Amino acid sequence: MFVNDAEFLLSVHRTHLAELRADAAADRLARSLPHRSARGWLSRRHRSGRPGDSRR
Repeated sequence: MFVNDAEFLLSVHRTHLAELRADAAADRLARSLPHRSARGWLSRRHRSGRPGDSRR
């Protein structure tokens, strides 16, 4: 498969570089998405109760 050690090392380097680029792209995507907050429309807090709960 590999003729010598230099080709093997180069292939390992390229594979590692591709993984680093994929990780960086995933991090950029995660930072670009909006964060979900506990507050909703007009800064009202969302209740974490069950749908059937009516605690008002």
